[in-house]
Amino acid sequence: MVIQMAIVLGIESTAHTFGVGVVKDGKIISNIKDSYTTKKGGIIPLESAKHHEIIKKEVYSKALKEAKIKEKEIDAVAFSQGPGLSPCLLVGIRFAKEISKNLNIPLIPVNHCIAHLEVGKITGTKDPVMLYVSGANTQIIAYASQKFRVFGETLDVGVGNFIDNFARYSGIGFPGGPIVEKLAKEGSKRKNFIELPYTVKGMDIALSGILTNLRQKIETGKYSLEDLAYSMQETVFAMLVETAERALAHTEKNELLLGGGVSCNLRLQEMCKIMCKERGTKFFCPEKQFLMDQGAMIAFLGEIILKSGIKIKPELADTLDIMPRQRTDEVEVKWKKECL
Repeated sequence: MVIQMAIVLGIESTAHTFGVGVVKDGKIISNIKDSYTTKKGGIIPLESAKHHEIIKKEVYSKALKEAKIKEKEIDAVAFSQGPGLSPCLLVGIRFAKEISKNLNIPLIPVNHCIAHLEVGKITGTKDPVMLYVSGANTQIIAYASQKFRVFGETLDVGVGNFIDNFARYSGIGFPGGPIVEKLAKEGSKRKNFIELPYTVKGMDIALSGILTNLRQKIETGKYSLEDLAYSMQETVFAMLVETAERALAHTEKNELLLGGGVSCNLRLQEMCKIMCKERGTKFFCPEKQFLMDQGAMIAFLGEIILKSGIKIKPELADTLDIMPRQRTDEVEVKWKKECL
């Protein structure tokens, strides 16, 4: 049975953010989140999960209030099944099962990476290549032959985690991205570019060599953090743009979509815009709140899946489990029209 109208709640809990969003008939009507942070060091999975456990009900209540709906109006609850940090994912799936049981509504497991891509539809994109850059994930994704294919990815560490590691070596807290971006902006004024390793293999990139090089340079004390941040961004973002352009040429698609928290970086957006303009490709980038991890994108994809007739009945909730290492290209895309 295909559902025409629905209100879907979405729960995001893959890493440092616990978010709850609500989508009604294709429109995002609520998007509330709360994130785990530290003054120094990186993310600690168990501490992040503890944070999620503490604030989940408050975030849920705020989301319902912002959406101006009551619990009984929710038709289904979607949740991030993976990939992500196991302790954090467990908080989300347990809360989703609790809501499903209490309200007697179906569950919809959602792949976090694909949710980032699908919520991009709010920008007007139809069939894009997505440059997905977040903490643990760095992938170039596009839909082809009834699956979301990964045409390129990191061979070691995700760009977000790479930047957070650079920030940690520099004595900056978590998340490091926003502070590093500010440092890079200061460094860009001086244009004191420091050469760093540049590793592109086809449509894949590698970052561990750059990270080691940066750490060595930080330890010498000979380089300013502003210059290192500027040089790091210019190098790594150039690698991302090169591989994204290669994927566009390979797939013969003419739309580039940015997704993931690192895509909030204005310099990365600028470099992508320049590349797209030069090759006559349309550029799409959702507003900041939909680039970062949040529940709205989970609800958005959850509603699409529900409307195609796919759902897990509450009595079968125990058959569902988290999938911390789930790959984008492993997901069966049964909700696309051509797959039904």
